[in-house]
Amino acid sequence: MSTVIRVGTEPAAFVGEAAFFDGDMAVPQNATLTLDEGARELVIALAQSEHRWPLDKIREVPDQAGRDVLMLRLDGDPVQRLFLPNRTLAPRLPDRTRRAPVSRPGRIAAWAVAAVGAVAVIVLLLVPRLANQLADHIPPGGEHALGEVTLTQIRSALDQTGLQPVPFCTAPEGMAALDQLETRLTAGLDLPGPLSVHVLDHDMVNAFALPGGYIVLFRGLIDAAETPEEVAAVFAHEIGHVISRDPTRHALRSAGSIGVLGLIFGDFAGGALVLFLAERLIDATYARDAEEAADRFAHETLLAAALPPSAIGSFFERLLKENGEPEGIVAHFLSHPQMGDRIAAARDATPDNAVFRPALTDPEWSALRKICRQ
Repeated sequence: MSTVIRVGTEPAAFVGEAAFFDGDMAVPQNATLTLDEGARELVIALAQSEHRWPLDKIREVPDQAGRDVLMLRLDGDPVQRLFLPNRTLAPRLPDRTRRAPVSRPGRIAAWAVAAVGAVAVIVLLLVPRLANQLADHIPPGGEHALGEVTLTQIRSALDQTGLQPVPFCTAPEGMAALDQLETRLTAGLDLPGPLSVHVLDHDMVNAFALPGGYIVLFRGLIDAAETPEEVAAVFAHEIGHVISRDPTRHALRSAGSIGVLGLIFGDFAGGALVLFLAERLIDATYARDAEEAADRFAHETLLAAALPPSAIGSFFERLLKENGEPEGIVAHFLSHPQMGDRIAAARDATPDNAVFRPALTDPEWSALRKICRQ
Protein backbone atom coordinates (compact mmCIF):
# COMPACT_ATOMS: atom_id res chain seq x y z
CA MET A 1 0.00 0.00 0.00
CA SER A 2 1.49 3.33 -1.05
CA THR A 3 -0.38 5.43 1.54
CA VAL A 4 1.69 6.73 4.46
CA ILE A 5 -0.14 6.46 7.80
CA ARG A 6 0.88 8.54 10.78
CA VAL A 7 -0.77 9.08 14.15
CA GLY A 8 -0.56 12.31 16.13
CA THR A 9 0.98 14.63 13.53
CA GLU A 10 1.14 18.39 14.06
CA PRO A 11 -1.92 20.47 13.08
CA ALA A 12 -2.29 21.95 9.62
CA ALA A 13 -4.70 24.37 7.90
CA PHE A 14 -8.26 23.05 7.88
CA VAL A 15 -9.76 22.74 4.37
CA GLY A 16 -12.99 20.76 4.83
CA GLU A 17 -14.77 17.49 5.49
CA ALA A 18 -14.83 14.43 3.24
CA ALA A 19 -15.80 10.77 2.99
CA PHE A 20 -12.87 8.37 2.85
CA PHE A 21 -13.13 4.92 1.23
CA ASP A 22 -10.24 2.64 2.22
CA GLY A 23 -11.02 -0.04 -0.39
CA ASP A 24 -11.63 -2.71 2.23
CA MET A 25 -15.02 -1.66 3.54
CA ALA A 26 -18.00 -0.46 1.52
CA VAL A 27 -18.93 2.00 4.25
CA PRO A 28 -17.11 5.36 4.03
CA GLN A 29 -15.30 6.90 6.98
CA ASN A 30 -15.71 10.52 8.01
CA ALA A 31 -12.52 12.44 7.43
CA THR A 32 -11.25 15.90 8.33
CA LEU A 33 -8.96 17.42 5.74
CA THR A 34 -6.11 19.77 6.44
CA LEU A 35 -3.39 21.07 4.19
CA ASP A 36 0.24 20.85 5.31
CA GLU A 37 1.81 23.51 3.08
CA GLY A 38 5.32 22.87 4.38
CA ALA A 39 5.28 19.16 3.60
CA ARG A 40 3.10 19.67 0.51
CA GLU A 41 0.68 17.03 1.77
CA LEU A 42 -3.06 16.65 2.20
CA VAL A 43 -3.70 15.31 5.70
CA ILE A 44 -6.71 12.98 5.98
CA ALA A 45 -7.61 12.62 9.65
CA LEU A 46 -9.82 9.64 10.53
CA ALA A 47 -11.10 8.48 13.90
CA GLN A 48 -8.19 6.14 14.53
CA SER A 49 -5.57 7.06 11.96
CA GLU A 50 -4.19 9.68 9.65
CA HIS A 51 -3.27 9.46 5.98
CA ARG A 52 -0.94 11.88 4.23
CA TRP A 53 -1.22 12.21 0.48
CA PRO A 54 1.51 14.17 -1.34
CA LEU A 55 -0.16 16.93 -3.33
CA ASP A 56 1.71 16.05 -6.53
CA LYS A 57 0.44 12.47 -6.27
CA ILE A 58 -3.25 13.30 -5.93
CA ARG A 59 -5.37 12.63 -9.04
CA GLU A 60 -8.99 13.41 -9.81
CA VAL A 61 -11.21 10.48 -10.78
CA PRO A 62 -12.86 11.58 -14.07
CA ASP A 63 -16.34 11.00 -15.45
CA GLN A 64 -18.26 11.50 -12.25
CA ALA A 65 -22.01 12.04 -12.56
CA GLY A 66 -22.00 15.12 -10.37
CA ARG A 67 -20.08 18.08 -11.78
CA ASP A 68 -20.11 19.86 -8.44
CA VAL A 69 -18.35 17.15 -6.44
CA LEU A 70 -14.74 16.02 -6.34
CA MET A 71 -13.50 12.43 -6.22
CA LEU A 72 -9.79 12.00 -5.57
CA ARG A 73 -7.37 9.08 -5.54
CA LEU A 74 -3.71 8.62 -4.73
CA ASP A 75 -1.51 7.89 -7.73
CA GLY A 76 -0.39 4.30 -7.49
CA ASP A 77 -3.17 3.23 -5.11
CA PRO A 78 -5.89 1.34 -7.01
CA VAL A 79 -8.60 1.26 -4.31
CA GLN A 80 -8.61 4.23 -1.92
CA ARG A 81 -10.90 7.15 -2.75
CA LEU A 82 -11.65 10.51 -1.17
CA PHE A 83 -15.08 12.05 -1.83
CA LEU A 84 -15.54 15.80 -1.32
CA PRO A 85 -19.05 17.35 -1.55
CA ASN A 86 -17.70 20.44 -3.34
CA ARG A 87 -14.76 21.52 -5.50
CA THR A 88 -13.27 24.12 -3.18
CA LEU A 89 -10.04 22.17 -2.85
CA ALA A 90 -9.61 21.61 -6.63
CA PRO A 91 -7.64 24.82 -7.40
CA ARG A 92 -5.08 23.86 -4.74
CA LEU A 93 -4.36 20.55 -6.47
CA PRO A 94 -2.79 21.60 -9.79
CA ASP A 95 -1.55 18.08 -10.58
CA ARG A 96 -4.92 16.38 -10.10
CA THR A 97 -5.55 16.00 -13.87
CA ARG A 98 -2.03 14.88 -14.79
CA ARG A 99 -1.83 11.52 -16.48
CA ALA A 100 0.31 8.88 -14.90
CA PRO A 101 3.55 8.19 -16.80
CA VAL A 102 3.50 5.12 -19.00
CA SER A 103 5.42 2.30 -17.42
CA ARG A 104 7.00 -0.46 -19.47
CA PRO A 105 6.15 0.98 -22.91
CA GLY A 106 7.73 -2.03 -24.59
CA ARG A 107 5.29 -4.38 -22.95
CA ILE A 108 2.36 -2.13 -23.87
CA ALA A 109 3.54 -2.04 -27.48
CA ALA A 110 3.83 -5.82 -27.49
CA TRP A 111 0.30 -6.18 -26.15
CA ALA A 112 -0.95 -3.70 -28.76
CA VAL A 113 0.67 -5.67 -31.58
CA ALA A 114 -0.79 -8.88 -30.17
CA ALA A 115 -4.25 -7.30 -29.96
CA VAL A 116 -4.08 -6.09 -33.57
CA GLY A 117 -2.93 -9.54 -34.64
CA ALA A 118 -5.79 -11.16 -32.76
CA VAL A 119 -8.33 -8.87 -34.42
CA ALA A 120 -6.81 -9.62 -37.83
CA VAL A 121 -7.08 -13.37 -37.19
CA ILE A 122 -10.70 -13.01 -36.13
CA VAL A 123 -11.74 -10.77 -39.04
CA LEU A 124 -9.69 -12.42 -41.79
CA LEU A 125 -9.77 -16.09 -40.76
CA LEU A 126 -12.30 -17.00 -38.09
CA VAL A 127 -15.23 -14.84 -39.27
CA PRO A 128 -15.04 -16.05 -42.92
CA ARG A 129 -14.76 -19.68 -41.81
CA LEU A 130 -17.71 -19.39 -39.44
CA ALA A 131 -19.72 -17.50 -42.08
CA ASN A 132 -19.12 -20.25 -44.62
CA GLN A 133 -20.28 -22.92 -42.17
CA LEU A 134 -23.27 -20.93 -40.96
CA ALA A 135 -24.42 -20.18 -44.53
CA ASP A 136 -24.94 -23.89 -45.13
CA HIS A 137 -27.26 -24.20 -42.13
CA ILE A 138 -29.52 -21.16 -42.54
CA PRO A 139 -33.04 -22.34 -43.44
CA PRO A 140 -34.47 -21.02 -46.72
CA GLY A 141 -37.03 -18.90 -44.88
CA GLY A 142 -34.35 -17.20 -42.80
CA GLU A 143 -32.16 -16.61 -45.84
CA HIS A 144 -35.07 -15.08 -47.74
CA ALA A 145 -35.90 -12.81 -44.79
CA LEU A 146 -32.25 -11.68 -44.64
CA GLY A 147 -32.32 -10.78 -48.32
CA GLU A 148 -35.64 -8.97 -48.01
CA VAL A 149 -34.48 -6.83 -45.09
CA THR A 150 -31.15 -6.12 -46.76
CA LEU A 151 -32.83 -5.03 -50.00
CA THR A 152 -35.07 -2.64 -48.06
CA GLN A 153 -32.04 -1.11 -46.36
CA ILE A 154 -30.17 -0.84 -49.65
CA ARG A 155 -33.07 0.99 -51.28
CA SER A 156 -33.06 3.47 -48.41
CA ALA A 157 -29.29 3.85 -48.50
CA LEU A 158 -29.33 4.64 -52.23
CA ASP A 159 -32.01 7.32 -51.87
CA GLN A 160 -30.57 10.82 -52.30
CA THR A 161 -33.71 12.74 -51.39
CA GLY A 162 -34.23 11.40 -47.87
CA LEU A 163 -37.95 11.11 -48.64
CA GLN A 164 -38.47 7.50 -49.72
CA PRO A 165 -36.52 4.41 -50.80
CA VAL A 166 -35.42 4.07 -54.41
CA PRO A 167 -38.52 2.68 -56.18
CA PHE A 168 -38.82 -0.59 -58.07
CA CYS A 169 -39.46 -0.44 -61.80
CA THR A 170 -42.67 -2.34 -62.48
CA ALA A 171 -44.02 -1.40 -65.90
CA PRO A 172 -46.11 -4.50 -66.82
CA GLU A 173 -44.71 -5.08 -70.32
CA GLY A 174 -41.16 -4.60 -69.07
CA MET A 175 -41.75 -7.03 -66.18
CA ALA A 176 -43.14 -9.56 -68.67
CA ALA A 177 -39.96 -9.30 -70.75
CA LEU A 178 -37.80 -9.70 -67.65
CA ASP A 179 -39.83 -12.74 -66.57
CA GLN A 180 -39.30 -14.25 -69.99
CA LEU A 181 -35.53 -13.82 -69.66
CA GLU A 182 -35.64 -15.44 -66.21
CA THR A 183 -37.69 -18.38 -67.47
CA ARG A 184 -35.32 -18.97 -70.35
CA LEU A 185 -32.18 -18.79 -68.20
CA THR A 186 -33.48 -20.97 -65.35
CA ALA A 187 -35.05 -23.72 -67.47
CA GLY A 188 -33.69 -27.03 -66.18
CA LEU A 189 -31.71 -25.47 -63.32
CA ASP A 190 -31.84 -26.89 -59.80
CA LEU A 191 -32.45 -23.64 -57.93
CA PRO A 192 -32.34 -23.63 -54.11
CA GLY A 193 -35.59 -21.65 -54.16
CA PRO A 194 -37.56 -19.26 -56.35
CA LEU A 195 -35.77 -16.18 -57.60
CA SER A 196 -36.99 -12.71 -56.70
CA VAL A 197 -35.82 -10.41 -59.49
CA HIS A 198 -36.15 -6.62 -59.27
CA VAL A 199 -35.10 -3.54 -61.20
CA LEU A 200 -34.23 -0.42 -59.22
CA ASP A 201 -34.90 3.01 -60.72
CA HIS A 202 -31.32 4.19 -60.27
CA ASP A 203 -28.75 5.24 -62.85
CA MET A 204 -25.93 3.11 -61.42
CA VAL A 205 -24.57 0.62 -63.96
CA ASN A 206 -24.72 -2.35 -61.64
CA ALA A 207 -26.36 -5.62 -60.66
CA PHE A 208 -25.99 -7.77 -57.56
CA ALA A 209 -27.41 -10.79 -55.79
CA LEU A 210 -28.66 -10.97 -52.20
CA PRO A 211 -29.38 -13.86 -49.84
CA GLY A 212 -32.57 -15.78 -50.42
CA GLY A 213 -32.62 -15.67 -54.22
CA TYR A 214 -32.82 -11.89 -54.68
CA ILE A 215 -31.29 -10.52 -57.88
CA VAL A 216 -31.29 -6.78 -58.44
CA LEU A 217 -30.64 -5.02 -61.75
CA PHE A 218 -30.29 -1.26 -61.99
CA ARG A 219 -31.96 0.90 -64.60
CA GLY A 220 -28.51 2.22 -65.45
CA LEU A 221 -27.37 -1.28 -66.42
CA ILE A 222 -30.32 -1.83 -68.75
CA ASP A 223 -29.83 1.63 -70.29
CA ALA A 224 -26.12 0.93 -70.87
CA ALA A 225 -26.74 -2.44 -72.54
CA GLU A 226 -27.04 -2.44 -76.33
CA THR A 227 -28.64 -5.85 -76.61
CA PRO A 228 -30.82 -8.07 -74.40
CA GLU A 229 -28.07 -10.70 -74.61
CA GLU A 230 -25.80 -8.40 -72.59
CA VAL A 231 -28.43 -8.10 -69.86
CA ALA A 232 -28.97 -11.86 -69.98
CA ALA A 233 -25.23 -12.49 -69.53
CA VAL A 234 -25.10 -10.35 -66.38
CA PHE A 235 -28.34 -11.96 -65.19
CA ALA A 236 -26.85 -15.46 -65.63
CA HIS A 237 -23.72 -14.51 -63.68
CA GLU A 238 -25.81 -13.35 -60.71
CA ILE A 239 -27.90 -16.54 -60.85
CA GLY A 240 -24.61 -18.41 -60.45
CA HIS A 241 -23.91 -16.52 -57.25
CA VAL A 242 -27.39 -17.33 -55.95
CA ILE A 243 -27.01 -21.05 -56.58
CA SER A 244 -23.61 -21.05 -54.86
CA ARG A 245 -25.08 -18.98 -51.95
CA ASP A 246 -22.21 -16.52 -52.27
CA PRO A 247 -24.38 -13.53 -51.18
CA THR A 248 -25.30 -15.27 -47.92
CA ARG A 249 -21.68 -16.04 -47.11
CA HIS A 250 -20.65 -12.50 -48.02
CA ALA A 251 -23.42 -10.94 -45.91
CA LEU A 252 -22.54 -13.05 -42.86
CA ARG A 253 -18.84 -12.36 -43.33
CA SER A 254 -19.36 -8.61 -43.68
CA ALA A 255 -21.78 -8.39 -40.75
CA GLY A 256 -19.45 -10.46 -38.57
CA SER A 257 -16.43 -8.32 -39.41
CA ILE A 258 -18.38 -5.11 -38.82
CA GLY A 259 -19.62 -6.48 -35.49
CA VAL A 260 -16.09 -7.28 -34.32
CA LEU A 261 -14.82 -3.85 -35.32
CA GLY A 262 -17.86 -2.22 -33.73
CA LEU A 263 -17.12 -3.91 -30.40
CA ILE A 264 -13.59 -2.51 -30.56
CA PHE A 265 -14.17 1.01 -31.88
CA GLY A 266 -17.82 1.56 -31.02
CA ASP A 267 -18.42 3.33 -34.34
CA PHE A 268 -20.53 0.84 -36.26
CA ALA A 269 -24.04 0.78 -34.88
CA GLY A 270 -27.53 1.52 -36.09
CA GLY A 271 -27.60 3.50 -39.31
CA ALA A 272 -23.84 3.41 -39.80
CA LEU A 273 -23.86 -0.38 -39.72
CA VAL A 274 -26.74 -0.53 -42.20
CA LEU A 275 -25.11 1.89 -44.62
CA PHE A 276 -21.76 0.14 -44.49
CA LEU A 277 -23.28 -3.31 -44.92
CA ALA A 278 -25.46 -2.07 -47.79
CA GLU A 279 -22.43 -0.67 -49.55
CA ARG A 280 -20.51 -3.90 -49.03
CA LEU A 281 -23.35 -5.93 -50.54
CA ILE A 282 -23.92 -3.62 -53.51
CA ASP A 283 -20.22 -3.72 -54.39
CA ALA A 284 -19.76 -7.32 -53.26
CA THR A 285 -16.30 -8.59 -54.08
CA TYR A 286 -16.34 -12.36 -53.94
CA ALA A 287 -13.28 -14.55 -53.86
CA ARG A 288 -11.65 -15.26 -57.20
CA ASP A 289 -12.74 -18.89 -57.19
CA ALA A 290 -16.36 -17.82 -56.54
CA GLU A 291 -16.23 -15.35 -59.43
CA GLU A 292 -14.70 -17.91 -61.75
CA ALA A 293 -17.35 -20.44 -60.74
CA ALA A 294 -20.10 -17.88 -61.43
CA ASP A 295 -18.50 -17.16 -64.80
CA ARG A 296 -18.42 -20.83 -65.75
CA PHE A 297 -22.01 -21.23 -64.59
CA ALA A 298 -23.06 -18.24 -66.71
CA HIS A 299 -21.31 -19.63 -69.79
CA GLU A 300 -23.04 -23.00 -69.44
CA THR A 301 -26.41 -21.44 -68.65
CA LEU A 302 -26.24 -19.07 -71.60
CA LEU A 303 -25.28 -21.84 -74.00
CA ALA A 304 -28.11 -24.03 -72.70
CA ALA A 305 -30.48 -21.12 -73.39
CA ALA A 306 -29.01 -20.63 -76.91
CA LEU A 307 -27.44 -17.31 -75.91
CA PRO A 308 -23.81 -16.21 -76.49
CA PRO A 309 -21.47 -16.09 -73.45
CA SER A 310 -19.32 -13.57 -75.32
CA ALA A 311 -21.97 -10.88 -74.71
CA ILE A 312 -20.61 -10.15 -71.24
CA GLY A 313 -17.10 -9.45 -72.55
CA SER A 314 -18.37 -7.16 -75.28
CA PHE A 315 -20.49 -5.28 -72.76
CA PHE A 316 -17.61 -4.56 -70.39
CA GLU A 317 -15.13 -3.63 -73.08
CA ARG A 318 -17.56 -1.14 -74.59
CA LEU A 319 -18.31 0.45 -71.21
CA LEU A 320 -14.60 0.88 -70.55
CA LYS A 321 -14.08 2.60 -73.88
CA GLU A 322 -17.11 4.86 -73.46
CA ASN A 323 -16.76 5.83 -69.82
CA GLY A 324 -13.06 5.68 -69.06
CA GLU A 325 -12.77 5.08 -65.33
CA PRO A 326 -14.93 2.04 -64.48
CA GLU A 327 -17.96 2.34 -62.23
CA GLY A 328 -20.58 0.04 -60.84
CA ILE A 329 -20.55 -3.48 -62.17
CA VAL A 330 -17.51 -2.85 -64.36
CA ALA A 331 -15.52 -1.63 -61.37
CA HIS A 332 -16.77 -4.65 -59.44
CA PHE A 333 -15.52 -7.04 -62.11
CA LEU A 334 -12.27 -5.15 -62.58
CA SER A 335 -11.56 -5.37 -58.85
CA HIS A 336 -10.54 -8.97 -59.53
CA PRO A 337 -7.19 -9.81 -61.13
CA GLN A 338 -6.91 -11.19 -64.66
CA MET A 339 -10.02 -9.47 -65.98
CA GLY A 340 -8.72 -9.84 -69.52
CA ASP A 341 -8.53 -13.59 -69.02
CA ARG A 342 -12.15 -13.66 -67.86
CA ILE A 343 -13.35 -11.73 -70.89
CA ALA A 344 -11.31 -14.03 -73.11
CA ALA A 345 -12.80 -17.06 -71.35
CA ALA A 346 -16.30 -15.80 -72.15
CA ARG A 347 -15.39 -15.53 -75.82
CA ASP A 348 -13.66 -18.91 -75.82
CA ALA A 349 -16.82 -20.43 -74.34
CA THR A 350 -18.76 -19.23 -77.38
CA PRO A 351 -18.49 -21.82 -80.19
CA ASP A 352 -17.87 -20.45 -83.67
CA ASN A 353 -20.54 -22.61 -85.26
CA ALA A 354 -23.15 -22.17 -82.52
CA VAL A 355 -26.66 -21.12 -83.49
CA PHE A 356 -28.20 -18.64 -81.08
CA ARG A 357 -31.72 -17.35 -80.74
CA PRO A 358 -32.46 -13.71 -79.81
CA ALA A 359 -32.90 -13.25 -76.07
CA LEU A 360 -35.97 -11.08 -76.70
CA THR A 361 -37.88 -9.80 -79.68
CA ASP A 362 -37.45 -6.16 -80.61
CA PRO A 363 -40.76 -5.15 -78.95
CA GLU A 364 -39.85 -7.11 -75.80
CA TRP A 365 -36.41 -5.50 -75.66
CA SER A 366 -38.00 -2.09 -76.08
CA ALA A 367 -40.41 -2.87 -73.25
CA LEU A 368 -37.57 -3.96 -70.96
CA ARG A 369 -35.70 -0.73 -71.64
CA LYS A 370 -38.85 1.18 -70.65
CA ILE A 371 -39.52 -0.86 -67.51
CA CYS A 372 -39.04 2.21 -65.29
CA ARG A 373 -41.53 4.33 -67.22
CA GLN A 374 -44.91 3.84 -65.57
